[in-house]
Amino acid sequence: MRYVAGLDGGGTKTAVTVAEESGRVVHRFTAGPLNLNGQDEASVKATLHEIAANVGHVCEGGLAACVAMAVGAAGISNPTVSGRLTEGLREGGFAGRLVLVGDHETALWGAHEGPRGMILIAGTGSIAYGRNADGTVHRAGGFGHLIDDEGSGYSIGRDLLSAVVRASDGREAATVVTELVYARLGLSTVQELVGFVYAKERNKADIAALAPLLSAACEAGDASALRIAERNALALVDTASAVAEALGLAESGELALLGSVLLQSSQVRAAFKAGMAARHPRLRCIDARRDAAHGAMLLALSELRGVSAVRE
Repeated sequence: MRYVAGLDGGGTKTAVTVAEESGRVVHRFTAGPLNLNGQDEASVKATLHEIAANVGHVCEGGLAACVAMAVGAAGISNPTVSGRLTEGLREGGFAGRLVLVGDHETALWGAHEGPRGMILIAGTGSIAYGRNADGTVHRAGGFGHLIDDEGSGYSIGRDLLSAVVRASDGREAATVVTELVYARLGLSTVQELVGFVYAKERNKADIAALAPLLSAACEAGDASALRIAERNALALVDTASAVAEALGLAESGELALLGSVLLQSSQVRAAFKAGMAARHPRLRCIDARRDAAHGAMLLALSELRGVSAVRE
């Protein structure tokens, strides 16, 4: 019996799917994070060794029976990152075929159960990505929080913080966002808020963690919150439209919606879908059929069969 494995490496955990060569899933599990751009090398290797060992446990014949593995992770185009991944898995005993791709690639494979289609991810960051029937690929966004990531959790969190300070000095009307943000952070003044934002240890995930507050503020009918939801939704429309138009899928394609913003913020999701319907009436927005770990498994299976559309 031969097996394949798919890994979705994230900043908080790594999801793994193991399947027989027939495609039948035999096991799913989670391991530690693969934050390859910020995690120390020892921790990355420990996680990879743990994954290799667990895959070996569930395969009849041990790890040697796993003949192909695909890994989706952020920053994979960096040779240092891909080298650390390869080294860690090889040291863990994996000797089969190894495919390393960006996490948007495995998300696409999972969402559409194959290599073709389009995805829009709006989590901490944001990116749209797709591949058409000719194999042409296009991506839009995903260039980081300092210059991009519009419509993301970070973008919404920053907008909420901006609403607080703008309301405090009179540039905008009073907003319930102020109370919500102060309660979440345990603060009571703008000065304390500024200290929180510019603290040396602050990172983009801390700002993005405020994004869920938008829903409560919108439900209260807060004008500032409603503007934030609309502005970020329209930014996502621009991002997704760029991919749909570049691939010739604007009139017939399917776009899978992924990420915490689109899955948990009903206001942003509704405004986004309305914007897409107005711009591309025939394009369909769908939920992902499978997760990224399943997508990575399908990619590994496809590579084993020699029919993958991916060459990175």
